[in-house]
Amino acid sequence: MNMIEIKVPATSANIGPGFDCLGIALNLYNKFYIEEIENGLIIEGCDPSFANEDNLVFTSMKKCFEKIGYRYNGIRIIIKADIPVSRGLGSSAACILGGVVAANELGGDVLSKEEILELATKIEGHPDNITPALFGGMTVSITENNKVYYDNIDIAKGIKFYTLIPNFKLSTEEARKILPDTVSHKDAVFNVGRTALMLTAMINGNFDLMKVGVKDRLHQEYRGTLIEDFNYILDECNKLNTYGVFLSGAGPTIIVAVQQEDDNILKAVKKKLEGLNSVWDLKELNVDYKGVSIIK
Repeated sequence: MNMIEIKVPATSANIGPGFDCLGIALNLYNKFYIEEIENGLIIEGCDPSFANEDNLVFTSMKKCFEKIGYRYNGIRIIIKADIPVSRGLGSSAACILGGVVAANELGGDVLSKEEILELATKIEGHPDNITPALFGGMTVSITENNKVYYDNIDIAKGIKFYTLIPNFKLSTEEARKILPDTVSHKDAVFNVGRTALMLTAMINGNFDLMKVGVKDRLHQEYRGTLIEDFNYILDECNKLNTYGVFLSGAGPTIIVAVQQEDDNILKAVKKKLEGLNSVWDLKELNVDYKGVSIIK
């Protein structure tokens, strides 16, 4: 059987106040080259400690094979990963989706996109990264009674993003643990309003409203305590002519939204990061509107 290529975009969840429901696909990718072989398991292109049967791509493939009733012989997986691990850019969602989509292709393209979404979300535990990675663009998604409800958000043109990716990791589990069990009614109302404002600003192209719209009281201030210089970076970037600054997913990556045509802010942001203890890698990214792609 011929090798297939699965290309999955990076994603940023939450986008400030949209905790666990909003996500956006970005043009940074993981590629998975997968084929069925006579027997065994071969995994290349990743750390040797992940090149085994516990590999997330392979375990996701197996769950898909079980669902569609496909019996495979052996599997070969080649991974070319540009999405950094444990940085809040959806690397695990990319691996899960890559595995599910590849297995579905090998098994005869049995599942619809909605069924792929349901299965991948079940594996991941939440849909906020899976949905934009699958469909592209910006999405809102929730689960209710084990069903995923989602919709695409039509973003106006004129915005791009700088991702500030540090040279240290932050596990999602650790970032979850630090969150409080309950929040005040006042903070909940704060986030509802900001989420609504941020969404209308993105849809209508009123991007200047995002600086207020991306503010959050449910997760960022707690997770920020785990990220060195987090508050400094947010404050300094907000002083610039940006559309807004927010934590990407569980972090530690920070995202700065800017005007599409503005190339001057990059130098200013770099200058703000000079002299900090950690090294921050800046990438200019745009929205990926395609989502997962398959090349046979």
